[in-house]
Amino acid sequence: MPKDTLTITDNRTGKTYEVPIENGCIRTNGLRQIKVSEDDFGLMGYDPAFLNTANCKSAITFIDGDKGILEYRGYPIEQLAERSSFLEVAYLLLNGELPNEKQIDEFKYLVTHHTYVHENIKTFMDGFRYDAHPMSMLSSTVAALSGFYPDAKHTKDERSRRIQMTRLIAKMPTLAAFSYRHSMGLPYVYPDNDLSYVGNFLAMVRKIGTTTYKVHPTLEKALDVLFILHADHEQNCSTTSVRTVGSSEVDPFSAVASGIAALYGPLHGGANEAVLRMLREIGHVSKVPEFIKSVKGGEGGSKLMGFGHRVYKSYDPRAKVIKRVADEVFEITGKNPLLEIAVELERIALQDEYFVKRKLYPNVDFYSGLIYEAMGFPVEMFPVLFAIPRTVGWVTQWEEMVKDSEQKIARPRQIYTGSKRRDYVPMSERSQK
Repeated sequence: MPKDTLTITDNRTGKTYEVPIENGCIRTNGLRQIKVSEDDFGLMGYDPAFLNTANCKSAITFIDGDKGILEYRGYPIEQLAERSSFLEVAYLLLNGELPNEKQIDEFKYLVTHHTYVHENIKTFMDGFRYDAHPMSMLSSTVAALSGFYPDAKHTKDERSRRIQMTRLIAKMPTLAAFSYRHSMGLPYVYPDNDLSYVGNFLAMVRKIGTTTYKVHPTLEKALDVLFILHADHEQNCSTTSVRTVGSSEVDPFSAVASGIAALYGPLHGGANEAVLRMLREIGHVSKVPEFIKSVKGGEGGSKLMGFGHRVYKSYDPRAKVIKRVADEVFEITGKNPLLEIAVELERIALQDEYFVKRKLYPNVDFYSGLIYEAMGFPVEMFPVLFAIPRTVGWVTQWEEMVKDSEQKIARPRQIYTGSKRRDYVPMSERSQK
């Protein structure tokens, strides 16, 4: 009968070792037993960017990149996007099961009644320059919340932990809207508890010179779907940041602020902006074949943005949903002039053997930027719109890490490549060249 083990022979010593296999993985700490001598530290794994390293066990999000599958707690993303709502999905991620009517009503009440922020937060935000990036304001302000809620440091207390998680989910749209209003030089708009989660955010962003703001239901639904699609995505850069920082037992506001900082990076939260920039550079649908040719030939640094993904080696399931949402939004706002270029680019790329062979398919960023722009958001707000729903994923992943008895403070190893030990040389004896 086959054993769930891996047999390793060290050709340096001729010794053989047996390492257990669990869930298709070996514990890299088990490699420490492989040594050349007794004073040898032991064998380590080297994996820059964690290309083939699992840093946790998680029951939250499942991805099969080869088959194009994304599931939250076992539910396919396509079903959730079509039939659920963002707050229902948030409850699912947080608690592991879909809520009944009583549970969702209680959850909505909790979130709705934590949307306000302390008045001093407005003063804090006013300290930023008029041209400060909204993500810079958002990450700093979220970090500052830990000063307003000192009980947040009790991360092992489940009741305190859940209160902070609710606060983060509820206040993120408020802080996001405030960052937008500050960058536009507009007065802040307070939350309206009579509106939905998404409708409230849109009202805080758009309301000018009126006590009421009617949110278009199609646009509200579209953003709600986009929020569902961005709620969690397993162990990505920002989620790993939240888990790593959170492993020090710091409060969740500080941990989530690190996730926002990671999302601020152009390789993470700025991908859809890069798509718009690419489409503008192409300029016209007639120039798409020429652009495709330059990408394949590596000419002028041309890159096909919005295609391909570290995880997905087939069509990103979120991209399929977003394409449908884009059509619904453009019926209300009018077509984005870049849409024709995007559609033609996708059509040619999906038929071209060069891209098919490399498994480069449209990802979630390919159409999301077009939708955000059609809804009137500047590109600087794109990663902010990403951060609002991802907060649910961040706090869920954070709590899972806190409750995991196997987790310790994160402390990766390194391979030292610097100088050998040497003695200090006085200034007068050093080379003056």
